[in-house]
Amino acid sequence: MRPLSDWHPPQGLIGVFTDIDDTLTTDGAITPDAHQALADLKAAGLLVVPITGRPVGWSEPFVDTWPVHAIVAENGAVGLQHSASMGLRKLYQQDPDTRSSNWMRMHNVLNLIERQVPGAQRSQDSAGRETDIAIDHSEFTQLPQAAIDQVVRMMQAEGMTATVSSIHINGWFGQHSKLTGARWIVRELWGRNLDAEIDRWVYVGDSTNDQVMFEHFAHSVGVANIRRFEGRLTHPPRYITPSERGAGFAQVVRHLLQPRA
Repeated sequence: MRPLSDWHPPQGLIGVFTDIDDTLTTDGAITPDAHQALADLKAAGLLVVPITGRPVGWSEPFVDTWPVHAIVAENGAVGLQHSASMGLRKLYQQDPDTRSSNWMRMHNVLNLIERQVPGAQRSQDSAGRETDIAIDHSEFTQLPQAAIDQVVRMMQAEGMTATVSSIHINGWFGQHSKLTGARWIVRELWGRNLDAEIDRWVYVGDSTNDQVMFEHFAHSVGVANIRRFEGRLTHPPRYITPSERGAGFAQVVRHLLQPRA
């Protein structure tokens, strides 16, 4: 990971994808400098899309109140967009029948994990989830690494995709991810082909569940707290900020918006 000062943002930048927890937020809340950075990106004419493992129900208030164009929730499964004319719009990668059949299967796995893994508890935002399950490992409950690894193995043994964010272990049925969610949302909302222009987009994140984005985005940046996961990153970001969390995100935005000769 090279220092942020080494990064040369692309000409003709189209937009920025960013993780939320511990990237935009600090101690669970978006900081004023990170919020202003989102507004500065939007004012500069760039598309701004947070993409998160958080549930759709948790994300709805923020798509209304943050200066963003959309939010992709549940690791790529659900898109949210708000407009003055249409209000809140929800888009899904999975059809209703698939979501319904997966729901019971996922919750059987969730109940099994809570019974068999000492200390494992579903995340406190679970009521807002529609397409995945989440076990808390660092938000309100502290799980040791061995327990985190056990939860991941149990999800995978049941045929689920499993990822670890800075706060939760998420599991779901289906092949969607942050990357497929990013491709899908830019196609659905703006008719764009992300793969054809990915060198004109930026991704900012902080943990192992951002690796698929770090791998594919040439302009990928980790906020400094990603060093917590450094030993577990197969695909680290290309660049890293001096500061952690929301302050680090604000540094990314200042760097990419600064005038250049």
